[in-house]
Amino acid sequence: MKELVTLEEAAQAVNKTTHNIRDYIQRGRIAKYNPDGEVIARAKNGELRVDLVELRLFLHLVNQQNEVHHHAGLNAELGFYDVPERERTKHVHRLHPYLGKFIPQLAEWFLRHYFSANDWVLDPFMGSGTTLIQANELGLNTIGTDISEFCCRIVQVKTHQYDLPKVHQEILEAERRTQVFSSRLQHPQGVPTQLPLFDDEFESFRAQLLSECDSDYLKTWFAPNALLEILYYKRLIEQAGFEYPDLLRVLLSRAVRSSRLVPHYDLATPKAPLPVGIEYDCRKHRRMCLPIDNAISKIHAYSEDTYRRLATFDQLRKPTEIHVLHGDARTVDLTPALQGRQLAGIFTSPPYVGQIDYHDQHIYAYELFGIPRNDTLEIGPKAKGKSKKAQQDYVEGISAVLRNIAPFVKPDGKFLMVANDRFGLYPEIAQRAGLQIVETHQRAVTKRTEQGDDPYQETIFHMQKVDRL
Repeated sequence: MKELVTLEEAAQAVNKTTHNIRDYIQRGRIAKYNPDGEVIARAKNGELRVDLVELRLFLHLVNQQNEVHHHAGLNAELGFYDVPERERTKHVHRLHPYLGKFIPQLAEWFLRHYFSANDWVLDPFMGSGTTLIQANELGLNTIGTDISEFCCRIVQVKTHQYDLPKVHQEILEAERRTQVFSSRLQHPQGVPTQLPLFDDEFESFRAQLLSECDSDYLKTWFAPNALLEILYYKRLIEQAGFEYPDLLRVLLSRAVRSSRLVPHYDLATPKAPLPVGIEYDCRKHRRMCLPIDNAISKIHAYSEDTYRRLATFDQLRKPTEIHVLHGDARTVDLTPALQGRQLAGIFTSPPYVGQIDYHDQHIYAYELFGIPRNDTLEIGPKAKGKSKKAQQDYVEGISAVLRNIAPFVKPDGKFLMVANDRFGLYPEIAQRAGLQIVETHQRAVTKRTEQGDDPYQETIFHMQKVDRL
């Protein structure tokens, strides 16, 4: 809600001068309004107003030395500037890293404002499942689709309802056995040669594990002992009879990602593996660091963390339906999941043109578990760039998704899409899909996980069917 005041009233309220307030306006830091709350370029005598809420937020960011993220016209409420990292990655949202995801507070804000309990909501670009998790907390039923099979596995693990004592037992048992194996690697004469599950002579068993790895990527990006620990944990998942193997695979994948021979500051998009045992200048820790040479330390770090996150979400979850569909949103059939019901709408963040190769970000998981890839079906991948051709392919891809799912959406359903529309493509996308943009929200994006803290803006498009308007 805006709190419109004159320049004099604003200056008095924030202990500034009217000259200061005019300077903020001229530099585009706060907007000019008329008495009716409309943004204006020029004001008639006596009618200039500013929004005190917007002004106070800007000054708060100045105090935090974070004002570079604030520009006039942005929705101050949707910046979530003061939400700490632990809340941006609360419970299962941090179960596995994922590039390009929005924070749960953004999903929650729109789900609360546009939908009601027991509604059915779709996310056709599900990614790591943020929409599905937050919708469940609010008592909404959801369907999520994604072209990436590994993404679907992550979301299925996040949303599954577990026997928590059993989960805890299995996580700790897998870690314990791998720790014994790791100790044997580190101290050949220090522990018994008889390992849990495997009775082979140790060197023979070690050679057998390595022979099962036919991935050049895994052999290149991991120190020798780290790779062996990873392969051992994977063997446990396959042969130890655990009740929740998919959960253990996601836990292992998270540890694998952090155990690569990469700089500590470049986990998201590493360019090349570091030499084993050679120090490098680490920008994250501001000292010389060694690349990680094991996986057990990350397995240990993420084991209790995984259980804790699942247990926390278990206390919040509602008894609503969650459906995870692996497939192309341009052709996926929602009929089996909906069973005659209609969607109240969608909330999603489609890929941005030329920003991320979504399969490549999880290459370690695809290589380790032998998961089939569908890179050629990605819409707007980084590999295809940002050319005019890439932009037009993107327009056709996103509009094809909307055309496919529109028949499943109620006549007055809401199509809410989070986008960085730097090329101005979404008006054409809406037109091609038989939709019309009825409202937009502009927000600043801050504290993007592992992507720096440079200024970045998003638009949330609210579309509806043309024949409804």
